[in-house]
Amino acid sequence: MKASLQLKLGQSLTMTPQLQQAIRLLQLSTLDLQQEIQQALESNPMLETSEDDEQLPETEADARDRDEASGEATDGGPEDDWDDGETGLEWSTNNDSQDTIPDELPVDTAWDDIYQSAPAPAARSDDDNDQDFETRNSPTETLRDHLEWQLNLTPMSERDRVIAHALLDAVDDRGYLTSSLEEIHAGLVDEAEEDPLELDEVEAVLHRLQHFDPPGVFARDLQECLLIQLNQLPPDTPWLAQARLVITHYINLLGNRDYAQLLRRSRLKEDQLKQVLALITGLNPRPGDVIDRSEPEYVIPDVIVRKHNGRWRVELNPEIAPRLRVNASYASLIRRADSSADNTYLRDQLQEAKWFIKSLQSRNETLLKVATRIVEYQQAFLDHGEEAMKPLILSDIAQAVDMHESTISRVTTQKYMHTPRGIFELKYFFSSHVSTEEGGECSSTAIRAMIKKLIAAETPKKPLSDSKIAAMLGEQGIKVARRTVAKYREAMHIPPSNERKRLV
Repeated sequence: MKASLQLKLGQSLTMTPQLQQAIRLLQLSTLDLQQEIQQALESNPMLETSEDDEQLPETEADARDRDEASGEATDGGPEDDWDDGETGLEWSTNNDSQDTIPDELPVDTAWDDIYQSAPAPAARSDDDNDQDFETRNSPTETLRDHLEWQLNLTPMSERDRVIAHALLDAVDDRGYLTSSLEEIHAGLVDEAEEDPLELDEVEAVLHRLQHFDPPGVFARDLQECLLIQLNQLPPDTPWLAQARLVITHYINLLGNRDYAQLLRRSRLKEDQLKQVLALITGLNPRPGDVIDRSEPEYVIPDVIVRKHNGRWRVELNPEIAPRLRVNASYASLIRRADSSADNTYLRDQLQEAKWFIKSLQSRNETLLKVATRIVEYQQAFLDHGEEAMKPLILSDIAQAVDMHESTISRVTTQKYMHTPRGIFELKYFFSSHVSTEEGGECSSTAIRAMIKKLIAAETPKKPLSDSKIAAMLGEQGIKVARRTVAKYREAMHIPPSNERKRLV
């Protein structure tokens, strides 16, 4: 085969640098966006925050009321100044130079290919922020750390301390021992010693450790865990002796909720057993969970929804991002005819700053547009609660705002809305539907709320089964199968009917 040249025509999808940047900012969460803005402020000298004492952002309704009251229309500012009453945010470039942003940049390129990026400056120290540095950056305390701290404060011999550390190594996250005393003893015994370790010594140290906080730790099973907690209660606690009796001899009947057999064998009356069960249910079967090992998660709402004059109004949270503008002092240093390295650097940074501000403007406009459509569609939820939620999918909002579904998916991911009913992720308002007998549709979120309401109103002595719940929903015109009810119930972490049975 000989080499040859061929010309082919084809079409391909390309993305300009500004589109790449806009998409990347669109899918960032609020916390990630704040970090991105802070990084841009540190790396680009042309960007600065606007610290002017300006009036609070106003919505479209506020602007209309103000114009009607004054009888004057607001004049538009420069082309690069943007004050959108609908979004309630202001992005000002304060461009004193005559440079303008080009309509399009070359496709399939990145910012670094066209503009020079400034190196990030070294982190500066702040005495005020360093005061709480250890608290903000300290790791979360684990159960082992909590137990080891108590062990270090407990006086004991070196021989007992070695045993205690071996027992501590065998404790899991729930607070239970995962190894038997025989296995722990076998790992510690040394036949060469003159005084070999006895199993009774391991058990004695275990009893001392079982008095540690949280109550119930170092237990070998559930029965011992509950008895440890009962033994630490004051002796004059009502129904303490009866609770020990039930846990010691009839814990299997209690676990199976066989209250009839439990009443007969324990020789307790129904009202007495009810008091005993109230004391037992106050115990913690997983004492290790008391020590919170999870990192705190902070949610900052992107959109705020409130009712004003009988109408729901949607506003962007003005605190999610600082107001940005172009530094007028640096922008005035740019000279058109100068092609020096310094002037080229300033020009490139100015262009990048303008596009960054424009991308932020586009992100906020898209977010507000999508959130407004969601609120318009789910007004019944805001007025009446989850049972009034309507079925909604991404394509419905995409058609309403004339955007692609992928864009709606990016906008609604990790974006939160603050409403009078709480803070919800925008994804929460989207749900599948179930057909009704009248030919309509009911949201799965509304069905879950109905199931939760029916279970909350059930008789504890005779809880509702999944089939019964499906039949009750059918009486309301909602056609749902038993397995669907079971799926929704498990999604809400509600146990089945045999585990919800209570003694009345």
